[in-house]
Amino acid sequence: MDLDSVRAGFEQVGLAIDAAGVLVVVAGIVVAVGRLLFRPAPALGAYRQFRQDLGRGILLGLEFLVAADIIRTVAVTPTLESVLVLGLIVVIRTFLSLALQMEVEGRLPWQRAKPGDGAPPTPVG
Repeated sequence: MDLDSVRAGFEQVGLAIDAAGVLVVVAGIVVAVGRLLFRPAPALGAYRQFRQDLGRGILLGLEFLVAADIIRTVAVTPTLESVLVLGLIVVIRTFLSLALQMEVEGRLPWQRAKPGDGAPPTPVG
């Protein structure tokens, strides 16, 4: 097995994870719309529940897309330019993830959950 075939294999793995990320986002949209249309409105309101469901699907999809970018950059094209581009992509997607986290849960990941908001408390320590 030569280096080119290994790189091609990692490229295929990266593309498969990219496709999984896109499918997760699409599935998140379908689930969010399904819950909006076929479930009674929750206590926090149908629109807010829809936004939270949609945000969760996008967040999970972003995690897959970042993983695929990392695999392709490290294993396929490990140049300084590709690593810098990866760094920029990770920074942008991290910002998007934090913004979506704020939308979905109303708090940043490192903040404690407020009593009675339905989220499990964040362990300290």
